[in-house]
Amino acid sequence: MPTLTFTKRLLQLLLGLFLFGIASALMIRANLGIAPWDVLGQGIAVRSGLSFGLATNLIGAAVLLMWWPLRQKPGLGTLLNVLMIGPSAQLGLTVLPTVNGLGWQLLVFAAGLVLMATATGLYIGARFGPGPRDGLMTGLHARTGRAIWQVRTLIEATALLIGGWLGGNIGWGTLVFALLIGPLCGLTLPLFDRQRRPLDLPLAR
Repeated sequence: MPTLTFTKRLLQLLLGLFLFGIASALMIRANLGIAPWDVLGQGIAVRSGLSFGLATNLIGAAVLLMWWPLRQKPGLGTLLNVLMIGPSAQLGLTVLPTVNGLGWQLLVFAAGLVLMATATGLYIGARFGPGPRDGLMTGLHARTGRAIWQVRTLIEATALLIGGWLGGNIGWGTLVFALLIGPLCGLTLPLFDRQRRPLDLPLAR
């Protein structure tokens, strides 16, 4: 299988980041609970009056600043992650209506979850560098010596607790996301990683 050209990889990266934001918007509109970092973004938006998209951008930038003392190096994908996911999520929230009725909520939530896993495969498979949260995870892992899963759990739990305290939407969908996003990404990542070598990072955000 030949490797992708730079242009194709870049298009794959941009598509993945755009769809990631749309996936976040779908799960928010389902109103059944959202991903931990989206809980934080929503909580900040509720308390500050900022749009969800701008809050997401600011969180990404703040996490990226934490890389400095950890000596992590961002890539093009890292920077575009900070810039793109917030606006695409806000676009999704603008065009997607609020969903009513449990059946429709389940359907929209499931669509958002699958789309996020697909978007993760696209943008990580393009190999332009990790997302801000992944770099924070690996940096803390290197500095503390703690296992990756322990560091990731601590980061996600912190974002979730602060976001919930600020007013973000924690529901059973948040638990479903936590349980299923890993296995789903395990299915999608090989589909879009054309270089067929071990991935540097396991998750998108």
